[in-house]
Amino acid sequence: MLKEGDKAPDFCLKGIDEKGEEREFCLKDFKGRKLILYFYPKDDTPGCTVEACDFRDNLNPLVSKGYLVVGVSPDSVSSHKKFKEKHGLNFPLLSDPDKKVAEAYGAYGEKKMYGKVTKGIIRSTFLIDEEGRIAKAWYNVKAKGHVEKLLKELES
Repeated sequence: MLKEGDKAPDFCLKGIDEKGEEREFCLKDFKGRKLILYFYPKDDTPGCTVEACDFRDNLNPLVSKGYLVVGVSPDSVSSHKKFKEKHGLNFPLLSDPDKKVAEAYGAYGEKKMYGKVTKGIIRSTFLIDEEGRIAKAWYNVKAKGHVEKLLKELES
């Protein structure tokens, strides 16, 4: 698990930008900017849709605080494109099909679901500062209300 002050693991992933254009995104592209990088299990599932729409609806307050928002899941770029179009998402979505980036961030591993231990994406969010360091890390977040908590944290 990553903690405050750790160097954010580097990555280059294919994805779609806020305009729906396909391209590659690398962590170094965000150097000098503050980034909210969040990992979610699957496009168009109830919890992931709630979380993505919360980020969509709160993008202006986050941007006004200098943050860019980027979502990451194992889904394909074409799945991201449909998800983005269906819900009017206004931030990039990246595809991590082999879950290597999620693993590097500690956002993939064992988790409990309905009392059963499974392996999968652990819903997680990371604030990455302008220097590429972890400013804050949240693991096992709840989809509903997470963005609101994040905004409150950024206020303080």
